[in-house]
Amino acid sequence: MPHLQIDDGGFTLDGEPFRLLSGGLHYFRVHPEQWADRLRKARLMGLNTIETYVPWNLHQPRPDRFRLDGGLDLPRFIELAAAEGLHVLLRPGPYICAEWEGGGLPSWLLGEPGIQLRSRDPRFLDAVDDYFVRLFTPLQHCFASRGGPVLAVQVENEYGAYGDDTAYLEHLAGSLRSCGVDVPLFTCDQPADLERGALPGVLATANFGSRSAQGLATLRAQQPKGPLMCAEFWIGWFDRWGTHHVVRDPGHAARELDELLATGASVNFYMFHGGTNFGFTNGANDKHTYRPTVTSYDYDAPLDEAGDPTPKYNAFRDVIAKYVSVPDGPVPSPGPRLAPRTVALTGSAGLLASADALGTAVDARRPLTMEELEQDFGFVLYETKLPLKGPALLEVEQVRDRAQVFVDGQPVGVLERENHEHALSFVVPRAGSTLSVLVENQGRVNYGQGIHDRKGLLGKVLLDGAEPAGWTSRPLPLTELSALGFEAAAAAPVGPTFHRGTFEVADPADAFLHLDGWTKGNAWVNGFALGRYWSRGPQRSLYVPAPVLRAGTNEIVVLELHAAHRGRTVQFRATADLGPTEE
Repeated sequence: MPHLQIDDGGFTLDGEPFRLLSGGLHYFRVHPEQWADRLRKARLMGLNTIETYVPWNLHQPRPDRFRLDGGLDLPRFIELAAAEGLHVLLRPGPYICAEWEGGGLPSWLLGEPGIQLRSRDPRFLDAVDDYFVRLFTPLQHCFASRGGPVLAVQVENEYGAYGDDTAYLEHLAGSLRSCGVDVPLFTCDQPADLERGALPGVLATANFGSRSAQGLATLRAQQPKGPLMCAEFWIGWFDRWGTHHVVRDPGHAARELDELLATGASVNFYMFHGGTNFGFTNGANDKHTYRPTVTSYDYDAPLDEAGDPTPKYNAFRDVIAKYVSVPDGPVPSPGPRLAPRTVALTGSAGLLASADALGTAVDARRPLTMEELEQDFGFVLYETKLPLKGPALLEVEQVRDRAQVFVDGQPVGVLERENHEHALSFVVPRAGSTLSVLVENQGRVNYGQGIHDRKGLLGKVLLDGAEPAGWTSRPLPLTELSALGFEAAAAAPVGPTFHRGTFEVADPADAFLHLDGWTKGNAWVNGFALGRYWSRGPQRSLYVPAPVLRAGTNEIVVLELHAAHRGRTVQFRATADLGPTEE
């Protein structure tokens, strides 16, 4: 592979002028058996490069454990890109934002009291340096300087929107270099933040989705010489629970792209293919009110969540063809779909009754946070004995993020961080009753100072003004459900319950799981965590990748936190329902 050079006049590749035509494709949001398909479609749209973030929190789930396997086999993803004739832009963070849980920062960092993330706090920098060594040691062959496809590596991510500590960025750049990263480095920031996020001697790039001339002029004022590049050309947007599905008119987005390319600048589409926040991996925003992101990361991109071309694919391909040659041949056709079907979920297992099979309780004077329990995702079940009988007032200093409260297994109310709720009144039927509080981590904040987002019951928890004598805190990561004992139930249970059903498949194909009438929870197919659902919308279906299914008998498990109002059935359909749109 040729080596990328940064000259006063622009990029060159192997001595020839070069324009980066790149698209965002996050390998960790796509099933690994579908990587090659998505990469091929990127090349056919006219792209010459693929950009991806690297989620530190998945690759290093604990300080002493590092993963590069399965869906996290980054070397394989890079090699598949090279096999398709694509270059790669690598964005390893340590912070990535990406509407991803915690902005990609591992939750175990927050187990350190008072740690300052994205700073020169020695505890943070030591962890980052270790991460870079573990990540880049097996990636040495991937750099363009050594024949691989990786042309450049990003330093941090939109740091100018967070801070202005140049010494911090210098440390990161030095750490990358010491780990063998010998290709060009770059930073990216929104135009207003370019000065704060720039690093002398490192290429600066800008992020925007419109007014290209204005954005590039701001970049040129900050960086008088060298290539102009939009490192995130926003062609869509993400969704949060309780709003509309955000879309952007393909014609308008194509005209903005044309304006950008007419300047001679390079571009990276954010996103080319968004994919899915499988499992519990979605992030959240908190600008005075907590707002979690939905499971789908469709992003109204050129490829939809199932990898099929959208009208944007055609519109962008036509614009790109004005400036470079695009591959001959038709636009890829939509992939096959599983035949629609309804599946009855006949087996049930109550979550509270099954707690022993899902996690081990830890005794403590107070409720322990997820981070103190060394837990990344999922739920924590807190329990204590109530010495009183009659009316009671529960006060929680901070709920992170949603607490369902039960007395002797009976639901008595919900406290939501999003609604700034901290207190709940209920009646205790007898002295010695068990108070249970099931707390869901709905996604750690991924942007701004809110990234210091610890989960669970934080601060004091008072019952009628006094702290209970002791608590058990039981982590429920829900990564393994095989110990659940499902039984047939004549009536649909109320409260947190796992529901199980089976269905037959002849030829596995992509599908969308629809949970009409269900309220809120999570779903798994053959043990693969599809993500969260919530009747408040906008998203009303979950993407089921074909590789998750198998020929023969398949299993579906749904954790419903409240109640299914139309019977315990789910539907597999050929199309997604991401909700009503708002441009």
